[in-house]
Amino acid sequence: MKQLFTLAVCLISFVVFSQNEKIEELTVQIAYMNADSTKVDKSLVLISELYAIDKFDNALLFVNQTSKLSKELNYIKGLAESTYYRALIYTERNDYFNAIDNFNKSRELYLQINDSLGVAKVSNSIGLIEIERGNYAVGLQNSLSAISIFEKQNLSTELSAAYNNLAEAYFKTNQVDKAIEFNFKALEVRKKIKDKDGIKNSTKNIAELYSILKEHRKAIEYYEKALDILNPKTDQDLRGEILPKLGSEYVRFKEFEKASEYLVEGLKYNRKQDNKEGLLRALNAVGNLNLQNKKVKLAEKQLNEAYAIAQKTNNKKELLENYRLHVALDSTQGQFQNAFFWQNKFYQLKDSLAKIDQPVFPTTVDPLDLNPEQNTQNSVTNPEKEVEPQITDKKTWSNNSGLFYGLITLLAILAALVVYSLLKTKSHKEALEKQKDKLAQEQERTDAILEQTHHLEEVNQVKDKLFSIVSHDLKDSISSIKAFLDLLKEDSITKDEFYELIPELSENANNANSLLYNLLNWSKSQLQNLEPKPELFNIQDVFHTKIALVEQKVEDKRIVLIDESQKGSVYADRSMVEIVIQNLITNAVKFSRVGDVITISNQQKNGKTTICVEDTGVGIAKENLDKLFASHKNFTTAGTKNEKGTGLGLTIAKDLVELNNGKIWVESTENVGSKFFIELPSVIK
Repeated sequence: MKQLFTLAVCLISFVVFSQNEKIEELTVQIAYMNADSTKVDKSLVLISELYAIDKFDNALLFVNQTSKLSKELNYIKGLAESTYYRALIYTERNDYFNAIDNFNKSRELYLQINDSLGVAKVSNSIGLIEIERGNYAVGLQNSLSAISIFEKQNLSTELSAAYNNLAEAYFKTNQVDKAIEFNFKALEVRKKIKDKDGIKNSTKNIAELYSILKEHRKAIEYYEKALDILNPKTDQDLRGEILPKLGSEYVRFKEFEKASEYLVEGLKYNRKQDNKEGLLRALNAVGNLNLQNKKVKLAEKQLNEAYAIAQKTNNKKELLENYRLHVALDSTQGQFQNAFFWQNKFYQLKDSLAKIDQPVFPTTVDPLDLNPEQNTQNSVTNPEKEVEPQITDKKTWSNNSGLFYGLITLLAILAALVVYSLLKTKSHKEALEKQKDKLAQEQERTDAILEQTHHLEEVNQVKDKLFSIVSHDLKDSISSIKAFLDLLKEDSITKDEFYELIPELSENANNANSLLYNLLNWSKSQLQNLEPKPELFNIQDVFHTKIALVEQKVEDKRIVLIDESQKGSVYADRSMVEIVIQNLITNAVKFSRVGDVITISNQQKNGKTTICVEDTGVGIAKENLDKLFASHKNFTTAGTKNEKGTGLGLTIAKDLVELNNGKIWVESTENVGSKFFIELPSVIK
């Protein structure tokens, strides 16, 4: 037997391509050792080295030979260890049944020799594999049992892995508080053993769990701690994962500048590394940021790119987030049909994920009773029988009636689930259609109300301004008339002096009369709304009427008023245009000095009439030009003879011109003069 084992080892050593000197040295040593427990122990070291570098086929050859020799020697420890490694290899091959079978046999062997560490090691491995398969209750039982032993023996490395396994199990069963508790335990142990990679992962996990609990400030704290300890050269994937998540946390607090810093860095970083998963997270997050900042086009581009990547990578979690953001994007743009399309996909995927990821909650889980002393009665009379790997006989699938009926039952359950899913999808679609119609109707009503409200606000604002101007001008004219009458009444002036003032008094009366006439006509036509009543009229007639109203003031200031107007048609609300022209001419007189020139002209071209009121007066300072037409400024200055104003004249003029599909602008130089231009339609549209 010794010669056979030596020959087998030699043959295996030729097959194995050793990747380091230790494996070469161990292979040579084993080939020439006597067939005893020492050789078994040395073989186990070699198996461990091969397993560590993923040489599973080569490791399994040594496992089988070592297991066979251990049985011949009745060496239970060697048999337990080799069986344990066989289970680990089956685990790597995703052969669950053989892995669990060998783990259980290995644990029984460890119990026979009262090796509590071996029992804990196996239990922890079983816990990990059961947790990964979704058998959370069994997985938790095994991991908790392992932890109790590791804690008693203060085995930090083993505790680190066990705590991490438990944290993952609690997370997958939505027991987030417990998951945080064990991540903190894992972090504490990993700091003791200076496990840098473990510290990074635990810190990141804690941040993610705080985010789930909506404790976002703590999430930010631990994400930033994780970033601080990352190595830019070796932790690129982890950095690419954390940056978008950290940026998303700042978005929640509307701290857009900070969020943008991390999200843009994460986007560039993942694109540079060609990390599709990280790029997907970053695009979703930065798309959300731009959507909240009303950068709709940019957000749309980023979310569409994220959608394409999510489909390729099949990342359902990020795809679900992308659907949600697309709903918000299309709703913002008023594309409600598209929004409902994304909403439908969102709910379908959400329902699908809920069915797949639904965990079985282990509400009360006690550790397994793994007291080695209670298992010493298991004898080692036939170790070979104890450790033979399970070989599945294919005939038992058809011969086992219980299994057959179980499959029939399973198929019936699946069929029922499919029918239920179809019915639920149908009802969900019907509900979405109804909701779609309802929301569309509500949106139409909301838009109509908002439009009406906005219109009414504009109406009130313009009317308020208009009445302020008119009332101010009326007040000046009427006050002047009253003053003349008071002087006559009090005998402060003679009748001859009064007769001399009659022309000025007449002008003020005519001015007040004209203002009232325009106001009454305009308010009559605009009583219900502020919609212009356009008509085709000769603009020269308006000039002549308005020039007559300022003749006395022009004469008083000895201003030269040049009328270069010509016949020209304007298609607009005449009352509104008259108010604007009167305001511009009055302003030109107001800000002209003795001897200055005012020129009024108009020209017609390409269906438009351009009106110009030009003066050589005091002009307007450059810094004040932007204030002239601003509704919120009420900018005003005194005239050359301290004439007062409301500061609303040009504002209302701008509103009235724009209501008639026109525009108004000014060109002015201080101490040189000003030119006010109005452009209005000259033909019927």
